[in-house]
Amino acid sequence: MAEKGLKGADTFEDEPVIKRLKLNHDDLTKMGIDKHEDRQKILDSILKIWPSAPKVFNDPIHGSMELHPLLVKIIDTPQFQRLRYIKQLGAGYFVYPGASHNRFEHSIGVGYLAGELVKALKEKQQELDITDRDILCVQIAGLCPYIGHGPFSHVFDGMFIPKATRPPGPLGEKMEDWKHEDASVEMFDHLVKSNKDLKEMMEKYGLKLPEDLVFIKEIIKPPADEKYKGRPEKSFLYEIVANTRNGIDVDKFDYFARDCHHLGIKNNFDHGRFIKFARVCKVDGQKQKHICTRDKEVNNLYDLFHTRYSLHRRAYQHKVKQIIEYMIAEAFLKADKPIEMSTPSTQLEHSQKGRKFNLSAAIDDMEAYTKLTDCVFDQILNSTEKDGGDDLREAREILKKVVDRKHYRFLGEIKHRGIPTKEEIPQLEKDLFPQKGVQADGLPKEDFVVLPVTMDNGMKGKDLIDSMYFYNKNNHDQAFKIKREEMSRFLPEHFSETLFRVYSRKIDPESLRAARVHLEEWIRGKSHCLLTQF
Repeated sequence: MAEKGLKGADTFEDEPVIKRLKLNHDDLTKMGIDKHEDRQKILDSILKIWPSAPKVFNDPIHGSMELHPLLVKIIDTPQFQRLRYIKQLGAGYFVYPGASHNRFEHSIGVGYLAGELVKALKEKQQELDITDRDILCVQIAGLCPYIGHGPFSHVFDGMFIPKATRPPGPLGEKMEDWKHEDASVEMFDHLVKSNKDLKEMMEKYGLKLPEDLVFIKEIIKPPADEKYKGRPEKSFLYEIVANTRNGIDVDKFDYFARDCHHLGIKNNFDHGRFIKFARVCKVDGQKQKHICTRDKEVNNLYDLFHTRYSLHRRAYQHKVKQIIEYMIAEAFLKADKPIEMSTPSTQLEHSQKGRKFNLSAAIDDMEAYTKLTDCVFDQILNSTEKDGGDDLREAREILKKVVDRKHYRFLGEIKHRGIPTKEEIPQLEKDLFPQKGVQADGLPKEDFVVLPVTMDNGMKGKDLIDSMYFYNKNNHDQAFKIKREEMSRFLPEHFSETLFRVYSRKIDPESLRAARVHLEEWIRGKSHCLLTQF
Protein backbone atom coordinates (compact mmCIF):
# COMPACT_ATOMS: atom_id res chain seq x y z
CA MET A 1 0.00 0.00 0.00
CA ALA A 2 1.36 3.43 -0.97
CA GLU A 3 2.60 5.61 1.87
CA LYS A 4 0.39 8.60 2.63
CA GLY A 5 1.91 12.02 1.92
CA LEU A 6 3.11 14.30 4.67
CA LYS A 7 1.49 17.59 3.67
CA GLY A 8 -1.59 16.37 1.87
CA ALA A 9 0.20 14.83 -1.14
CA ASP A 10 -0.65 11.24 -2.13
CA THR A 11 2.88 10.00 -1.34
CA PHE A 12 6.08 11.29 0.24
CA GLU A 13 7.61 11.51 -3.24
CA ASP A 14 4.83 13.87 -4.34
CA GLU A 15 5.96 16.55 -1.91
CA PRO A 16 7.19 19.52 -4.06
CA VAL A 17 10.51 19.82 -2.20
CA ILE A 18 11.21 16.07 -2.41
CA LYS A 19 10.40 16.05 -6.12
CA ARG A 20 12.69 19.03 -6.58
CA LEU A 21 15.54 17.12 -4.90
CA LYS A 22 14.69 14.02 -7.01
CA LEU A 23 14.47 11.74 -3.99
CA ASN A 24 12.33 8.60 -4.29
CA HIS A 25 11.26 5.70 -2.09
CA ASP A 26 14.17 3.46 -3.12
CA ASP A 27 16.76 6.15 -2.42
CA LEU A 28 15.43 6.71 1.07
CA THR A 29 15.22 2.98 1.77
CA LYS A 30 18.85 2.47 0.74
CA MET A 31 19.81 5.21 3.21
CA GLY A 32 17.93 3.36 5.94
CA ILE A 33 15.18 5.96 6.17
CA ASP A 34 12.09 3.75 6.21
CA LYS A 35 9.87 5.10 8.96
CA HIS A 36 7.25 7.71 8.26
CA GLU A 37 8.37 9.68 11.33
CA ASP A 38 11.97 9.78 10.11
CA ARG A 39 10.92 11.02 6.71
CA GLN A 40 8.81 13.74 8.35
CA LYS A 41 11.85 14.91 10.32
CA ILE A 42 13.90 15.03 7.10
CA LEU A 43 11.23 17.07 5.35
CA ASP A 44 11.04 19.49 8.30
CA SER A 45 14.80 19.90 8.27
CA ILE A 46 14.81 20.58 4.52
CA LEU A 47 12.07 23.16 4.88
CA LYS A 48 14.13 25.06 7.47
CA ILE A 49 16.77 25.79 4.85
CA TRP A 50 14.35 25.68 1.88
CA PRO A 51 11.24 27.50 3.17
CA SER A 52 9.54 27.86 -0.22
CA ALA A 53 9.10 25.42 -3.06
CA PRO A 54 8.26 26.23 -6.67
CA LYS A 55 4.55 26.40 -7.37
CA VAL A 56 2.84 24.76 -10.32
CA PHE A 57 0.12 26.72 -12.14
CA ASN A 58 -2.24 24.78 -14.38
CA ASP A 59 -2.71 26.89 -17.49
CA PRO A 60 -5.00 26.13 -20.47
CA ILE A 61 -2.32 27.41 -22.88
CA HIS A 62 1.03 26.24 -21.52
CA GLY A 63 -0.05 23.34 -19.32
CA SER A 64 1.74 22.91 -16.00
CA MET A 65 3.88 25.99 -15.39
CA GLU A 66 6.41 25.73 -12.57
CA LEU A 67 7.31 29.14 -11.15
CA HIS A 68 10.07 30.15 -8.76
CA PRO A 69 8.94 31.03 -5.18
CA LEU A 70 10.02 34.65 -5.69
CA LEU A 71 7.71 34.91 -8.71
CA VAL A 72 4.87 33.47 -6.64
CA LYS A 73 5.57 36.07 -3.97
CA ILE A 74 5.24 38.85 -6.55
CA ILE A 75 2.06 37.32 -7.98
CA ASP A 76 0.53 37.29 -4.49
CA THR A 77 0.94 41.05 -3.98
CA PRO A 78 -2.11 43.38 -4.22
CA GLN A 79 -0.42 45.28 -7.06
CA PHE A 80 -0.27 42.14 -9.18
CA GLN A 81 -3.59 40.67 -8.06
CA ARG A 82 -5.43 43.76 -9.38
CA LEU A 83 -4.76 42.37 -12.88
CA ARG A 84 -7.48 39.79 -12.21
CA TYR A 85 -9.96 42.64 -12.69
CA ILE A 86 -8.60 44.13 -15.95
CA LYS A 87 -9.75 42.51 -19.19
CA GLN A 88 -6.98 41.45 -21.54
CA LEU A 89 -8.95 42.55 -24.62
CA GLY A 90 -10.59 45.67 -23.23
CA ALA A 91 -14.18 45.71 -24.49
CA GLY A 92 -13.62 42.54 -26.55
CA TYR A 93 -15.83 40.65 -24.09
CA PHE A 94 -18.81 42.69 -25.34
CA VAL A 95 -18.25 41.18 -28.81
CA TYR A 96 -16.65 37.77 -28.24
CA PRO A 97 -18.32 35.77 -25.43
CA GLY A 98 -15.12 33.79 -24.82
CA ALA A 99 -12.87 36.83 -24.40
CA SER A 100 -13.30 36.90 -20.64
CA HIS A 101 -9.62 36.42 -19.79
CA ASN A 102 -7.66 39.04 -17.90
CA ARG A 103 -4.22 40.63 -17.73
CA PHE A 104 -3.48 38.39 -14.73
CA GLU A 105 -3.15 35.10 -16.62
CA HIS A 106 -1.42 36.74 -19.58
CA SER A 107 1.22 38.21 -17.27
CA ILE A 108 1.90 34.85 -15.65
CA GLY A 109 2.16 33.26 -19.10
CA VAL A 110 4.69 35.85 -20.26
CA GLY A 111 6.76 35.39 -17.10
CA TYR A 112 6.78 31.64 -17.69
CA LEU A 113 7.73 31.89 -21.38
CA ALA A 114 10.45 34.44 -20.59
CA GLY A 115 11.99 31.83 -18.31
CA GLU A 116 11.63 29.09 -20.93
CA LEU A 117 13.42 31.12 -23.61
CA VAL A 118 16.29 32.33 -21.44
CA LYS A 119 16.78 28.82 -20.01
CA ALA A 120 16.87 27.37 -23.54
CA LEU A 121 19.56 29.89 -24.53
CA LYS A 122 21.60 29.04 -21.42
CA GLU A 123 21.37 25.29 -22.08
CA LYS A 124 22.40 25.59 -25.74
CA GLN A 125 25.10 28.22 -25.31
CA GLN A 126 27.06 27.95 -22.07
CA GLU A 127 29.49 30.58 -23.38
CA LEU A 128 26.80 33.26 -22.94
CA ASP A 129 27.37 33.04 -19.18
CA ILE A 130 23.66 33.34 -18.39
CA THR A 131 23.36 33.05 -14.62
CA ASP A 132 20.45 31.96 -12.44
CA ARG A 133 20.31 35.59 -11.33
CA ASP A 134 19.85 36.70 -14.94
CA ILE A 135 17.08 34.16 -15.44
CA LEU A 136 15.23 35.28 -12.32
CA CYS A 137 15.43 38.95 -13.34
CA VAL A 138 14.09 38.18 -16.84
CA GLN A 139 11.23 36.14 -15.37
CA ILE A 140 10.28 38.94 -12.96
CA ALA A 141 10.36 41.43 -15.83
CA GLY A 142 8.14 39.07 -17.84
CA LEU A 143 5.55 39.17 -15.07
CA CYS A 144 5.47 42.94 -14.71
CA PRO A 145 5.19 44.88 -18.03
CA TYR A 146 1.39 44.99 -17.68
CA ILE A 147 0.93 45.88 -14.00
CA GLY A 148 0.56 49.50 -15.14
CA HIS A 149 -2.54 48.88 -17.25
CA GLY A 150 -5.63 50.85 -16.32
CA PRO A 151 -9.32 49.94 -16.72
CA PHE A 152 -10.03 48.02 -19.93
CA SER A 153 -6.31 47.91 -20.81
CA HIS A 154 -5.54 50.13 -23.80
CA VAL A 155 -8.83 52.04 -23.46
CA PHE A 156 -7.32 53.83 -20.49
CA ASP A 157 -3.90 54.83 -21.84
CA GLY A 158 -4.84 54.98 -25.52
CA MET A 159 -8.29 56.64 -25.55
CA PHE A 160 -9.01 58.16 -22.13
CA ILE A 161 -5.80 59.64 -20.74
CA PRO A 162 -4.82 61.58 -23.92
CA LYS A 163 -8.16 63.44 -23.76
CA ALA A 164 -8.39 63.90 -20.00
CA THR A 165 -7.82 67.33 -18.47
CA ARG A 166 -6.02 67.33 -15.16
CA PRO A 167 -4.62 70.03 -12.91
CA PRO A 168 -0.85 70.54 -13.25
CA GLY A 169 1.07 67.59 -11.85
CA PRO A 170 4.29 65.63 -12.21
CA LEU A 171 3.48 64.82 -15.83
CA GLY A 172 2.73 68.45 -16.76
CA GLU A 173 1.75 69.09 -20.34
CA LYS A 174 2.98 65.68 -21.57
CA MET A 175 -0.03 63.75 -20.39
CA GLU A 176 -0.83 62.57 -23.93
CA ASP A 177 2.55 60.81 -24.05
CA TRP A 178 1.81 58.75 -20.95
CA LYS A 179 1.66 55.00 -21.63
CA HIS A 180 1.00 51.97 -19.48
CA GLU A 181 4.74 51.12 -19.57
CA ASP A 182 5.39 54.30 -17.58
CA ALA A 183 2.88 53.20 -14.96
CA SER A 184 4.32 49.65 -14.97
CA VAL A 185 7.74 50.96 -13.95
CA GLU A 186 6.18 53.12 -11.23
CA MET A 187 3.92 50.29 -10.07
CA PHE A 188 6.90 47.91 -9.89
CA ASP A 189 8.72 50.39 -7.64
CA HIS A 190 5.57 50.69 -5.52
CA LEU A 191 5.20 46.88 -5.40
CA VAL A 192 8.76 46.41 -4.14
CA LYS A 193 8.51 49.25 -1.64
CA SER A 194 5.09 48.44 -0.17
CA ASN A 195 5.69 44.69 0.32
CA LYS A 196 8.32 44.94 3.04
CA ASP A 197 9.68 41.39 2.96
CA LEU A 198 10.04 41.29 -0.85
CA LYS A 199 13.48 42.90 -0.98
CA GLU A 200 14.70 40.48 1.68
CA MET A 201 13.39 37.55 -0.35
CA MET A 202 15.02 38.91 -3.54
CA GLU A 203 18.38 39.10 -1.80
CA LYS A 204 17.88 35.65 -0.33
CA TYR A 205 17.55 34.21 -3.83
CA GLY A 206 20.71 35.94 -5.04
CA LEU A 207 19.53 39.22 -6.56
CA LYS A 208 21.77 42.24 -6.07
CA LEU A 209 19.89 45.38 -5.16
CA PRO A 210 19.42 48.01 -6.44
CA GLU A 211 21.27 47.15 -9.68
CA ASP A 212 19.03 44.19 -10.52
CA LEU A 213 15.93 46.35 -10.00
CA VAL A 214 17.35 48.76 -12.61
CA PHE A 215 17.82 45.81 -14.98
CA ILE A 216 14.25 44.58 -14.47
CA LYS A 217 12.78 48.05 -15.09
CA GLU A 218 14.89 48.44 -18.25
CA ILE A 219 13.36 45.21 -19.58
CA ILE A 220 9.85 46.42 -18.71
CA LYS A 221 10.48 49.69 -20.55
CA PRO A 222 13.64 49.50 -22.69
CA PRO A 223 15.51 52.82 -23.07
CA ALA A 224 14.99 54.33 -26.52
CA ASP A 225 18.72 54.89 -27.05
CA GLU A 226 19.57 51.27 -26.06
CA LYS A 227 22.08 52.54 -23.49
CA TYR A 228 21.53 49.83 -20.91
CA LYS A 229 22.74 50.06 -17.34
CA GLY A 230 21.58 46.70 -15.97
CA ARG A 231 23.24 44.17 -18.29
CA PRO A 232 24.95 46.10 -21.12
CA GLU A 233 27.22 43.12 -21.79
CA LYS A 234 24.17 40.87 -22.28
CA SER A 235 21.99 43.15 -24.39
CA PHE A 236 20.26 40.12 -25.98
CA LEU A 237 18.38 39.63 -22.70
CA TYR A 238 16.43 42.81 -23.46
CA GLU A 239 14.97 41.15 -26.59
CA ILE A 240 13.08 38.44 -24.69
CA VAL A 241 10.14 40.29 -23.09
CA ALA A 242 9.72 43.55 -25.08
CA ASN A 243 11.76 43.36 -28.27
CA THR A 244 11.95 46.90 -29.67
CA ARG A 245 14.30 45.80 -32.46
CA ASN A 246 11.97 43.50 -34.40
CA GLY A 247 8.90 42.90 -32.24
CA ILE A 248 9.48 39.14 -31.82
CA ASP A 249 9.13 38.47 -28.09
CA VAL A 250 7.40 36.23 -25.56
CA ASP A 251 4.65 38.81 -25.01
CA LYS A 252 3.37 38.08 -28.52
CA PHE A 253 3.96 34.35 -28.07
CA ASP A 254 1.57 34.28 -25.12
CA TYR A 255 -1.13 36.67 -26.32
CA PHE A 256 -1.29 35.04 -29.77
CA ALA A 257 -1.89 31.64 -28.23
CA ARG A 258 -4.07 32.85 -25.35
CA ASP A 259 -6.24 35.28 -27.30
CA CYS A 260 -6.76 32.84 -30.17
CA HIS A 261 -7.81 30.19 -27.65
CA HIS A 262 -10.43 32.43 -26.03
CA LEU A 263 -11.59 34.06 -29.27
CA GLY A 264 -12.01 30.76 -31.12
CA ILE A 265 -9.52 31.82 -33.81
CA LYS A 266 -6.83 29.48 -35.08
CA ASN A 267 -3.22 30.37 -34.23
CA ASN A 268 -0.78 29.44 -37.00
CA PHE A 269 2.38 30.37 -35.12
CA ASP A 270 4.25 27.79 -33.00
CA HIS A 271 6.23 29.67 -30.36
CA GLY A 272 7.73 26.44 -29.04
CA ARG A 273 9.45 25.93 -32.38
CA PHE A 274 10.90 29.44 -32.26
CA ILE A 275 12.31 28.80 -28.77
CA LYS A 276 14.00 25.61 -29.96
CA PHE A 277 15.67 27.39 -32.90
CA ALA A 278 16.62 30.56 -31.02
CA ARG A 279 20.36 31.29 -30.72
CA VAL A 280 22.43 34.31 -29.76
CA CYS A 281 24.91 35.42 -32.43
CA LYS A 282 27.30 38.29 -32.97
CA VAL A 283 26.04 40.58 -35.72
CA ASP A 284 28.36 41.91 -38.43
CA GLY A 285 31.38 41.46 -36.22
CA GLN A 286 29.92 43.76 -33.56
CA LYS A 287 30.40 43.18 -29.87
CA GLN A 288 26.65 43.39 -29.43
CA LYS A 289 24.77 40.11 -29.72
CA HIS A 290 21.19 39.47 -30.84
CA ILE A 291 18.74 36.60 -30.68
CA CYS A 292 18.59 34.97 -34.12
CA THR A 293 16.70 32.06 -35.66
CA ARG A 294 17.25 29.56 -38.47
CA ASP A 295 17.05 30.83 -42.03
CA LYS A 296 14.36 28.27 -42.89
CA GLU A 297 12.05 29.94 -40.35
CA VAL A 298 11.68 33.16 -42.36
CA ASN A 299 8.25 32.25 -43.77
CA ASN A 300 7.05 31.22 -40.30
CA LEU A 301 7.94 34.69 -39.05
CA TYR A 302 5.80 36.24 -41.76
CA ASP A 303 3.01 33.94 -40.56
CA LEU A 304 3.55 35.32 -37.06
CA PHE A 305 2.86 38.87 -38.17
CA HIS A 306 0.07 37.81 -40.49
CA THR A 307 -1.54 36.25 -37.42
CA ARG A 308 -1.08 39.55 -35.61
CA TYR A 309 -2.76 41.43 -38.46
CA SER A 310 -5.63 38.93 -38.54
CA LEU A 311 -6.19 39.29 -34.81
CA HIS A 312 -6.28 43.07 -35.12
CA ARG A 313 -8.66 42.96 -38.07
CA ARG A 314 -11.01 40.35 -36.64
CA ALA A 315 -10.86 41.06 -32.91
CA TYR A 316 -8.62 43.79 -31.46
CA GLN A 317 -9.98 46.46 -33.81
CA HIS A 318 -13.36 44.91 -34.50
CA LYS A 319 -15.75 47.69 -35.52
CA VAL A 320 -18.19 47.07 -32.64
CA LYS A 321 -15.45 46.57 -30.05
CA GLN A 322 -13.85 49.82 -31.15
CA ILE A 323 -16.97 51.95 -30.79
CA ILE A 324 -17.80 50.40 -27.40
CA GLU A 325 -14.30 51.27 -26.20
CA TYR A 326 -14.81 54.78 -27.52
CA MET A 327 -18.06 55.02 -25.53
CA ILE A 328 -16.40 53.70 -22.36
CA ALA A 329 -13.64 56.32 -22.71
CA GLU A 330 -16.32 58.94 -23.36
CA ALA A 331 -18.10 57.94 -20.15
CA PHE A 332 -14.85 58.01 -18.18
CA LEU A 333 -14.24 61.57 -19.40
CA LYS A 334 -17.73 62.58 -18.29
CA ALA A 335 -17.18 60.94 -14.89
CA ASP A 336 -13.63 62.22 -14.39
CA LYS A 337 -14.46 65.43 -12.56
CA PRO A 338 -17.40 64.31 -10.40
CA ILE A 339 -15.54 61.23 -9.19
CA GLU A 340 -12.91 63.57 -7.85
CA MET A 341 -15.29 66.10 -6.33
CA SER A 342 -18.42 64.50 -4.90
CA THR A 343 -19.08 60.85 -5.54
CA PRO A 344 -18.58 58.73 -2.42
CA SER A 345 -19.41 55.45 -4.18
CA THR A 346 -16.84 55.97 -6.91
CA GLN A 347 -14.07 57.89 -5.16
CA LEU A 348 -10.52 56.57 -5.14
CA GLU A 349 -9.29 57.31 -1.63
CA HIS A 350 -5.66 57.24 -0.53
CA SER A 351 -5.79 54.92 2.50
CA GLN A 352 -2.89 56.58 4.36
CA LYS A 353 -3.16 60.26 3.52
CA GLY A 354 -6.91 60.49 3.07
CA ARG A 355 -6.56 62.19 -0.32
CA LYS A 356 -9.01 61.63 -3.15
CA PHE A 357 -8.25 61.19 -6.82
CA ASN A 358 -10.25 61.40 -9.99
CA LEU A 359 -9.70 58.78 -12.67
CA SER A 360 -7.01 60.60 -14.62
CA ALA A 361 -5.11 61.97 -11.59
CA ALA A 362 -4.78 58.47 -10.12
CA ILE A 363 -1.85 57.80 -12.46
CA ASP A 364 0.24 60.14 -10.29
CA ASP A 365 -0.18 57.98 -7.21
CA MET A 366 0.34 54.21 -7.40
CA GLU A 367 -1.55 53.50 -4.19
CA ALA A 368 -4.64 55.10 -5.70
CA TYR A 369 -3.94 53.52 -9.09
CA THR A 370 -3.81 50.07 -7.47
CA LYS A 371 -7.52 50.45 -6.71
CA LEU A 372 -8.38 51.44 -10.28
CA THR A 373 -9.65 48.47 -12.34
CA ASP A 374 -12.49 47.58 -14.71
CA CYS A 375 -14.74 47.72 -11.63
CA VAL A 376 -15.02 51.49 -12.12
CA PHE A 377 -17.37 50.71 -15.04
CA ASP A 378 -19.90 49.16 -12.64
CA GLN A 379 -19.31 51.84 -10.03
CA ILE A 380 -20.34 54.54 -12.50
CA LEU A 381 -23.16 52.45 -13.99
CA ASN A 382 -24.68 51.70 -10.58
CA SER A 383 -24.21 55.17 -9.09
CA THR A 384 -27.19 57.39 -8.31
CA GLU A 385 -28.08 61.03 -8.96
CA LYS A 386 -26.93 62.11 -5.52
CA ASP A 387 -23.48 60.66 -6.23
CA GLY A 388 -22.48 63.00 -9.00
CA GLY A 389 -25.12 65.30 -10.40
CA ASP A 390 -25.69 65.87 -14.08
CA ASP A 391 -22.16 65.05 -15.25
CA LEU A 392 -22.21 61.58 -13.74
CA ARG A 393 -25.72 61.09 -15.12
CA GLU A 394 -24.36 61.53 -18.64
CA ALA A 395 -21.63 58.96 -17.95
CA ARG A 396 -24.24 56.51 -16.61
CA GLU A 397 -26.42 56.95 -19.67
CA ILE A 398 -23.51 56.21 -22.01
CA LEU A 399 -22.58 53.02 -20.14
CA LYS A 400 -26.23 51.98 -19.98
CA LYS A 401 -26.34 52.17 -23.78
CA VAL A 402 -23.35 49.84 -23.89
CA VAL A 403 -24.98 47.33 -21.53
CA ASP A 404 -28.32 47.55 -23.38
CA ARG A 405 -26.57 47.03 -26.77
CA LYS A 406 -27.70 50.48 -27.93
CA HIS A 407 -24.18 51.50 -28.89
CA TYR A 408 -23.46 53.93 -31.73
CA ARG A 409 -24.06 52.26 -35.10
CA PHE A 410 -21.44 51.55 -37.72
CA LEU A 411 -22.13 53.33 -41.05
CA GLY A 412 -19.15 52.48 -43.18
CA GLU A 413 -15.40 52.14 -43.50
CA ILE A 414 -13.47 54.56 -45.66
CA LYS A 415 -10.33 53.25 -47.31
CA HIS A 416 -7.72 55.53 -48.86
CA ARG A 417 -6.74 54.40 -52.36
CA GLY A 418 -3.11 55.03 -51.60
CA ILE A 419 -1.13 55.02 -48.38
CA PRO A 420 -2.05 58.15 -46.38
CA THR A 421 0.80 60.00 -44.73
CA LYS A 422 0.78 61.05 -41.08
CA GLU A 423 -0.19 64.56 -42.17
CA GLU A 424 -3.11 63.31 -44.29
CA ILE A 425 -4.70 61.16 -41.59
CA PRO A 426 -6.04 63.99 -39.36
CA GLN A 427 -6.93 66.03 -42.45
CA LEU A 428 -9.04 63.22 -43.90
CA GLU A 429 -10.88 62.97 -40.60
CA LYS A 430 -11.63 66.71 -40.60
CA ASP A 431 -12.53 66.72 -44.28
CA LEU A 432 -15.40 64.28 -43.76
CA PHE A 433 -17.38 66.76 -41.66
CA PRO A 434 -15.70 70.16 -42.12
CA GLN A 435 -18.37 72.36 -40.54
CA LYS A 436 -19.58 72.70 -37.02
CA GLY A 437 -23.25 72.62 -36.29
CA VAL A 438 -25.85 71.49 -38.83
CA GLN A 439 -24.79 70.25 -42.28
CA ALA A 440 -26.68 71.16 -45.47
CA ASP A 441 -28.71 67.97 -45.23
CA GLY A 442 -29.81 68.78 -41.68
CA LEU A 443 -27.45 66.36 -39.95
CA PRO A 444 -25.34 67.90 -37.19
CA LYS A 445 -21.67 66.98 -37.10
CA GLU A 446 -22.05 65.93 -33.49
CA ASP A 447 -24.23 63.01 -34.61
CA PHE A 448 -21.18 61.30 -36.14
CA VAL A 449 -18.07 59.68 -34.71
CA VAL A 450 -15.05 59.16 -36.97
CA LEU A 451 -12.37 56.78 -35.72
CA PRO A 452 -9.10 56.29 -37.62
CA VAL A 453 -7.75 52.73 -37.55
CA THR A 454 -4.19 51.80 -38.45
CA MET A 455 -3.37 48.12 -38.74
CA ASP A 456 0.21 47.04 -39.28
CA ASN A 457 2.62 44.24 -38.45
CA GLY A 458 3.78 45.81 -35.21
CA MET A 459 6.79 47.43 -36.84
CA LYS A 460 5.00 50.63 -37.90
CA GLY A 461 4.73 49.53 -41.51
CA LYS A 462 8.29 48.29 -41.91
CA ASP A 463 9.22 44.82 -43.13
CA LEU A 464 10.16 42.93 -39.98
CA ILE A 465 12.72 40.81 -41.85
CA ASP A 466 14.81 43.95 -42.37
CA SER A 467 15.42 43.95 -38.60
CA MET A 468 15.86 40.17 -38.18
CA TYR A 469 19.08 38.14 -38.30
CA PHE A 470 19.37 34.46 -39.18
CA TYR A 471 21.89 31.63 -39.04
CA ASN A 472 22.11 28.42 -41.07
CA LYS A 473 22.68 24.81 -40.04
CA ASN A 474 26.31 24.83 -41.20
CA ASN A 475 27.31 27.85 -39.14
CA HIS A 476 25.39 28.48 -35.92
CA ASP A 477 27.50 31.46 -34.89
CA GLN A 478 27.48 33.61 -38.03
CA ALA A 479 24.46 35.91 -38.30
CA PHE A 480 23.24 37.31 -41.60
CA LYS A 481 20.23 39.06 -43.14
CA ILE A 482 17.98 37.58 -45.81
CA LYS A 483 17.37 39.82 -48.80
CA ARG A 484 13.87 40.41 -50.08
CA GLU A 485 14.66 38.98 -53.53
CA GLU A 486 15.78 35.72 -51.93
CA MET A 487 12.31 35.04 -50.55
CA SER A 488 8.99 33.97 -52.06
CA ARG A 489 7.17 36.39 -54.38
CA PHE A 490 3.93 35.59 -52.57
CA LEU A 491 4.99 37.64 -49.56
CA PRO A 492 3.22 40.97 -48.91
CA GLU A 493 4.42 44.25 -50.39
CA HIS A 494 2.84 46.56 -47.82
CA PHE A 495 2.78 46.22 -44.03
CA SER A 496 0.41 48.96 -42.91
CA GLU A 497 -3.15 50.04 -43.66
CA THR A 498 -5.14 53.03 -42.43
CA LEU A 499 -8.94 53.07 -42.45
CA PHE A 500 -11.59 55.49 -41.21
CA ARG A 501 -14.71 54.14 -39.56
CA VAL A 502 -17.81 56.30 -39.35
CA TYR A 503 -20.50 55.77 -36.72
CA SER A 504 -23.85 57.40 -35.97
CA ARG A 505 -24.77 58.36 -32.42
CA LYS A 506 -28.47 58.19 -33.33
CA ILE A 507 -29.60 54.62 -33.86
CA ASP A 508 -33.25 54.96 -34.91
CA PRO A 509 -33.87 53.64 -38.48
CA GLU A 510 -34.71 57.03 -40.00
CA SER A 511 -31.57 58.73 -38.66
CA LEU A 512 -29.40 55.81 -39.76
CA ARG A 513 -30.77 55.97 -43.32
CA ALA A 514 -30.11 59.72 -43.53
CA ALA A 515 -26.60 59.27 -42.11
CA ARG A 516 -25.71 56.56 -44.66
CA VAL A 517 -26.96 58.73 -47.53
CA HIS A 518 -24.82 61.61 -46.27
CA LEU A 519 -21.73 59.37 -46.11
CA GLU A 520 -22.29 57.90 -49.58
CA GLU A 521 -22.73 61.35 -51.11
CA TRP A 522 -19.52 62.55 -49.50
CA ILE A 523 -17.60 59.54 -50.88
CA ARG A 524 -18.83 60.14 -54.45
CA GLY A 525 -16.96 63.42 -54.51
CA LYS A 526 -13.68 61.93 -53.29
CA SER A 527 -11.71 60.07 -55.96
CA HIS A 528 -8.98 59.10 -53.48
CA CYS A 529 -11.34 57.21 -51.12
CA LEU A 530 -13.47 54.07 -51.22
CA LEU A 531 -16.42 53.20 -48.99
CA THR A 532 -16.38 49.59 -47.82
CA GLN A 533 -18.35 47.49 -45.32
CA PHE A 534 -21.33 49.84 -45.22
